[in-house]
Amino acid sequence: MPFDYNDCIKENLLRKIPPSKDKATQSIKKSKEWLLESEKSLKGGASGSSILASYMSMFQAARSILFFDGYREKSHACIARYLEEKYVKTKKLDIKWVELLDHSREVRHDDQYNLSFFSTEEEAENAFRSAKDFLLQWKVCLITFQNKESFLNYQ
Repeated sequence: MPFDYNDCIKENLLRKIPPSKDKATQSIKKSKEWLLESEKSLKGGASGSSILASYMSMFQAARSILFFDGYREKSHACIARYLEEKYVKTKKLDIKWVELLDHSREVRHDDQYNLSFFSTEEEAENAFRSAKDFLLQWKVCLITFQNKESFLNYQ
């Protein structure tokens, strides 16, 4: 059953924590590391590993906003639900970024758990390009909002 934002809060899959610019920055750094890992895997012909690393880059980039806003996830899907609720609905973020995160999470899940799923080089290249664009988007968000107490307070 798919979760929505309220389910994530109710099930304690999104938890309030003190806001942290430091953790947000560290999450972006981790995202960069995963992106480099994805590129190395892609160049080495390891499509599955590249897809996993591309998703992890996106995951770390997206969770940077949660840290900045003072939230912690206990579900990968709930990061997307948070972004929908707090950013897409308020017109601060285009839905395409949330859809891309969800799609990448589903591909990563299939690659990791579905025994009949095998990644192609083309899928890995697409995942890498998507992760690169995604990371750039979140870096822009952090730069844009770094002097604000919270992304959510930005008008």
